[in-house]
Amino acid sequence: MPEPANRRELMVACAAREIRDGDVVFVGMRLPLLAFALATATHAPRALGLFENGIMRDSPPAAPVVTMSDGPNHEGALLTGPMSRVMALLAAGRVDAGFLGGAQVDRHGNLNTTRIGPADAPAVRLPGSGGGADIASAARRLLLVMAHEPRRFVRRVDHRTSPAYGDGRGWRARAGLPPLESVTLITTRAVMRATEASDGFTLASVHAGEDARAVAADTPFGGPPPPDDVPPTTEPDAATLAAIRGLDPQRFWTGAA
Repeated sequence: MPEPANRRELMVACAAREIRDGDVVFVGMRLPLLAFALATATHAPRALGLFENGIMRDSPPAAPVVTMSDGPNHEGALLTGPMSRVMALLAAGRVDAGFLGGAQVDRHGNLNTTRIGPADAPAVRLPGSGGGADIASAARRLLLVMAHEPRRFVRRVDHRTSPAYGDGRGWRARAGLPPLESVTLITTRAVMRATEASDGFTLASVHAGEDARAVAADTPFGGPPPPDDVPPTTEPDAATLAAIRGLDPQRFWTGAA
């Protein structure tokens, strides 16, 4: 019997499920890199991946990669060119789903990758936006992959680097941004989803061994308690788990969790 999936492998499987066949996906690094490769190798062979280094591909790399700039991610790519080519597709509204992460996320799905603490005296300086604000502003769906730490989940981010639903219902329209179908938050303990109508995150599933109310207590967004019938997260089957481990054989991204 194979070793059961650990939490990071489960996060990869959950993230891959969010990619639909034919989606144009802004991929990103770490676990999303594996999730896109897994999706194209299994249920979404017609998905197209965009990478911030200018790569565009529609198949998993032929060999394991650690970063988007590794050789196997270049080999067999549809395009290796300037970043402006892939950002132009984003600006044109062609991106169905974009992966993001951050130091903080709030109940409306906004991300902070700029600073922790007040603007005039921040406790921590963070890297900033990169392409995050562009992805959050223009993609049709957002997929957030983060460790489940209460300090990351706040009612209001210290700095709104990458906007999802802003201050709540109607904010994107007032700000002149296109509609956002949903924000899916995949953590080491659960999967949560927000829409403009939901006005905050709701638990979509909890991972094996987790209690929905305990997860909600450690996710201090605020709001009502979760219902009693939150389903368990579907575990990856043996073939999916083997595919994940084939993509990351050294457990560089998926080990120790």
